[in-house]
Amino acid sequence: MSTKSAFPLLLLNMFLANLSMGLVIPIVPELLEQFTASGQAAGYLVSCFGLTQFIFSPLAGNLSDRYGRKPMIIIGLILFAISNLLAALAGDLTLLFVSRLIGGVGSAALIPSIIAYIADITADEQRSKAMSWLGASMTSGFIIGPGVGGLLAEWGIKTPFYVSACVGLLAMVCSLWGLPESLSENIRQMHRQVKEKRDNVLRQIVLSVRSRYFVLLLIVFAMTFGLTHFEAIFPLFVVQVYGFTTRQIAILLTVCSLIGTLNQLLLTDGITRRFGEKRIIAAMLLLSALSLVFLLFSGHFYYVMVVTMLFFTFNNILRPTINTLLSRVAGAEQGFVAGMNNAYTSLGTIFGPMLAGILFEVHFNLPYLFGGFVLLLSSIFTGSRLRKVLSSVDS
Repeated sequence: MSTKSAFPLLLLNMFLANLSMGLVIPIVPELLEQFTASGQAAGYLVSCFGLTQFIFSPLAGNLSDRYGRKPMIIIGLILFAISNLLAALAGDLTLLFVSRLIGGVGSAALIPSIIAYIADITADEQRSKAMSWLGASMTSGFIIGPGVGGLLAEWGIKTPFYVSACVGLLAMVCSLWGLPESLSENIRQMHRQVKEKRDNVLRQIVLSVRSRYFVLLLIVFAMTFGLTHFEAIFPLFVVQVYGFTTRQIAILLTVCSLIGTLNQLLLTDGITRRFGEKRIIAAMLLLSALSLVFLLFSGHFYYVMVVTMLFFTFNNILRPTINTLLSRVAGAEQGFVAGMNNAYTSLGTIFGPMLAGILFEVHFNLPYLFGGFVLLLSSIFTGSRLRKVLSSVDS
């Protein structure tokens, strides 16, 4: 199998990695009731996944440059399966948290390697379209996860985890057999011979502030913060405030995610060509902020569905646009920059759900008001800073 023919398998792997993040969200109220845990545990349960993802992402990106994309993808899928199996077997909240921590490590190994793999096999003129498809699999996996989790939970609260573990093992076998290495041995050897010592992840974050792609990483953080802020508390919000059932939550999230993904595939390339990356990124951040606030206006099921669908659509368009620009800026360090991309995603996954859970206990409207405020500030800030990034890429 050639590297380009492996593209569908990469999309599937990316989908599965992000599916695992969102899978637990709709069954959080039932899990918390089963384990007699507080409401804040809902945010922490999502945040702990991002914690290990954040810690290990830069390391995984560097290892993929040194030893190849395929080994890291295989390792990520194995950890993905182990994580879900442990969650299915968990008899208390502690083991469930452990399973989420392992899942974060698996995601750290998998996601940067897939992004770097696609950058390896695509030319500059094809990369935007490839990243659009990758972004669709990434965001749809995270967004569809809650819907799938809710529907599967009707056969038992642990069923989503068993199914996810089996699918992860199947993807690992398919990748082991059918996924060629995209990085030549010469390039891998060159990276292994580099003696310079990489800084730890916190030092890399500090140094990235002075990099030319920092504004893009900041957008990655803000976008992920807003999305996880929305989803981590969404089941509790619509159950306690609007009286939705678990089935309604699953249907709503599944339908909205499918429509949002379809809109992304149909719209992203065309509107980016017409209006340019700078305007699209600033506009999507602004519209995402407005969507969060509009969610508070009514509890009618179809109104919530429309607002949620729009929020997912704006996020789905934003992700591939940012990934395309990051891959163009990265040059020869695709693995490292992909690792930093995942690290900033992890920071959003850590702080978004954590703050959402804390704010929800203060007042149920606060998570969405604060999330909208963060996205609004990001839209204003990035709108003034992106011009320099785009000029450096085009020069």
